[in-house]
Amino acid sequence: MTSLPEPLLQLISALAKLPGIGPRSAERIALHLVQADTESVRRLADSIVAARNQIRPCQECGALTEQQPCLICTDSRRDPALLCVVEQPTDILLLEKSGTFHGRYHVLGGKLSPLNGVEPEDLRINELLSRLTPGAIREIILALGADVEGDATAYYLARQLAPTGTRVTRLAHGLPAGSGLEFADELTLSHALEGRRELLP
Repeated sequence: MTSLPEPLLQLISALAKLPGIGPRSAERIALHLVQADTESVRRLADSIVAARNQIRPCQECGALTEQQPCLICTDSRRDPALLCVVEQPTDILLLEKSGTFHGRYHVLGGKLSPLNGVEPEDLRINELLSRLTPGAIREIILALGADVEGDATAYYLARQLAPTGTRVTRLAHGLPAGSGLEFADELTLSHALEGRRELLP
């Protein structure tokens, strides 16, 4: 078997560390890059470096942004009294694609996981509490993962937020659109039953 040149192997290894790219995809991308014209590869490299240097977390909400505060925080059309709490900045992108949420966000920076050494002080919980000036927020939506750590984080936040009198809700968990019961696990079915609602008011 012909061995690949060392620089190509290093490139494949670096690409394979990116999320969603397996060894085969990394190899295809690397082979494409080494055969592409130098200028297009240089533009790609410059774009990566520029994005890494210019994109920062928003000082207010934690979203990825080029300006401070971010475009979401400064958008006057958004409801400032509706706050959606997410784990990571990438979660904001997913919610924005739905086009149904028109409030503001707060990024925690993760979820509680004592086994992995993630305690409340490691998350942006104090920053969240500092945003709750009297009358400023009417509802906080916890858009956290439906796993053990996500549940633990949601309950912890609910307890911390209870004294403020702010309404705290959580995203409903249930069956994915377009699928049947046979594709759902027990936990998903349990959440779907707990979060059921009337069809006709």
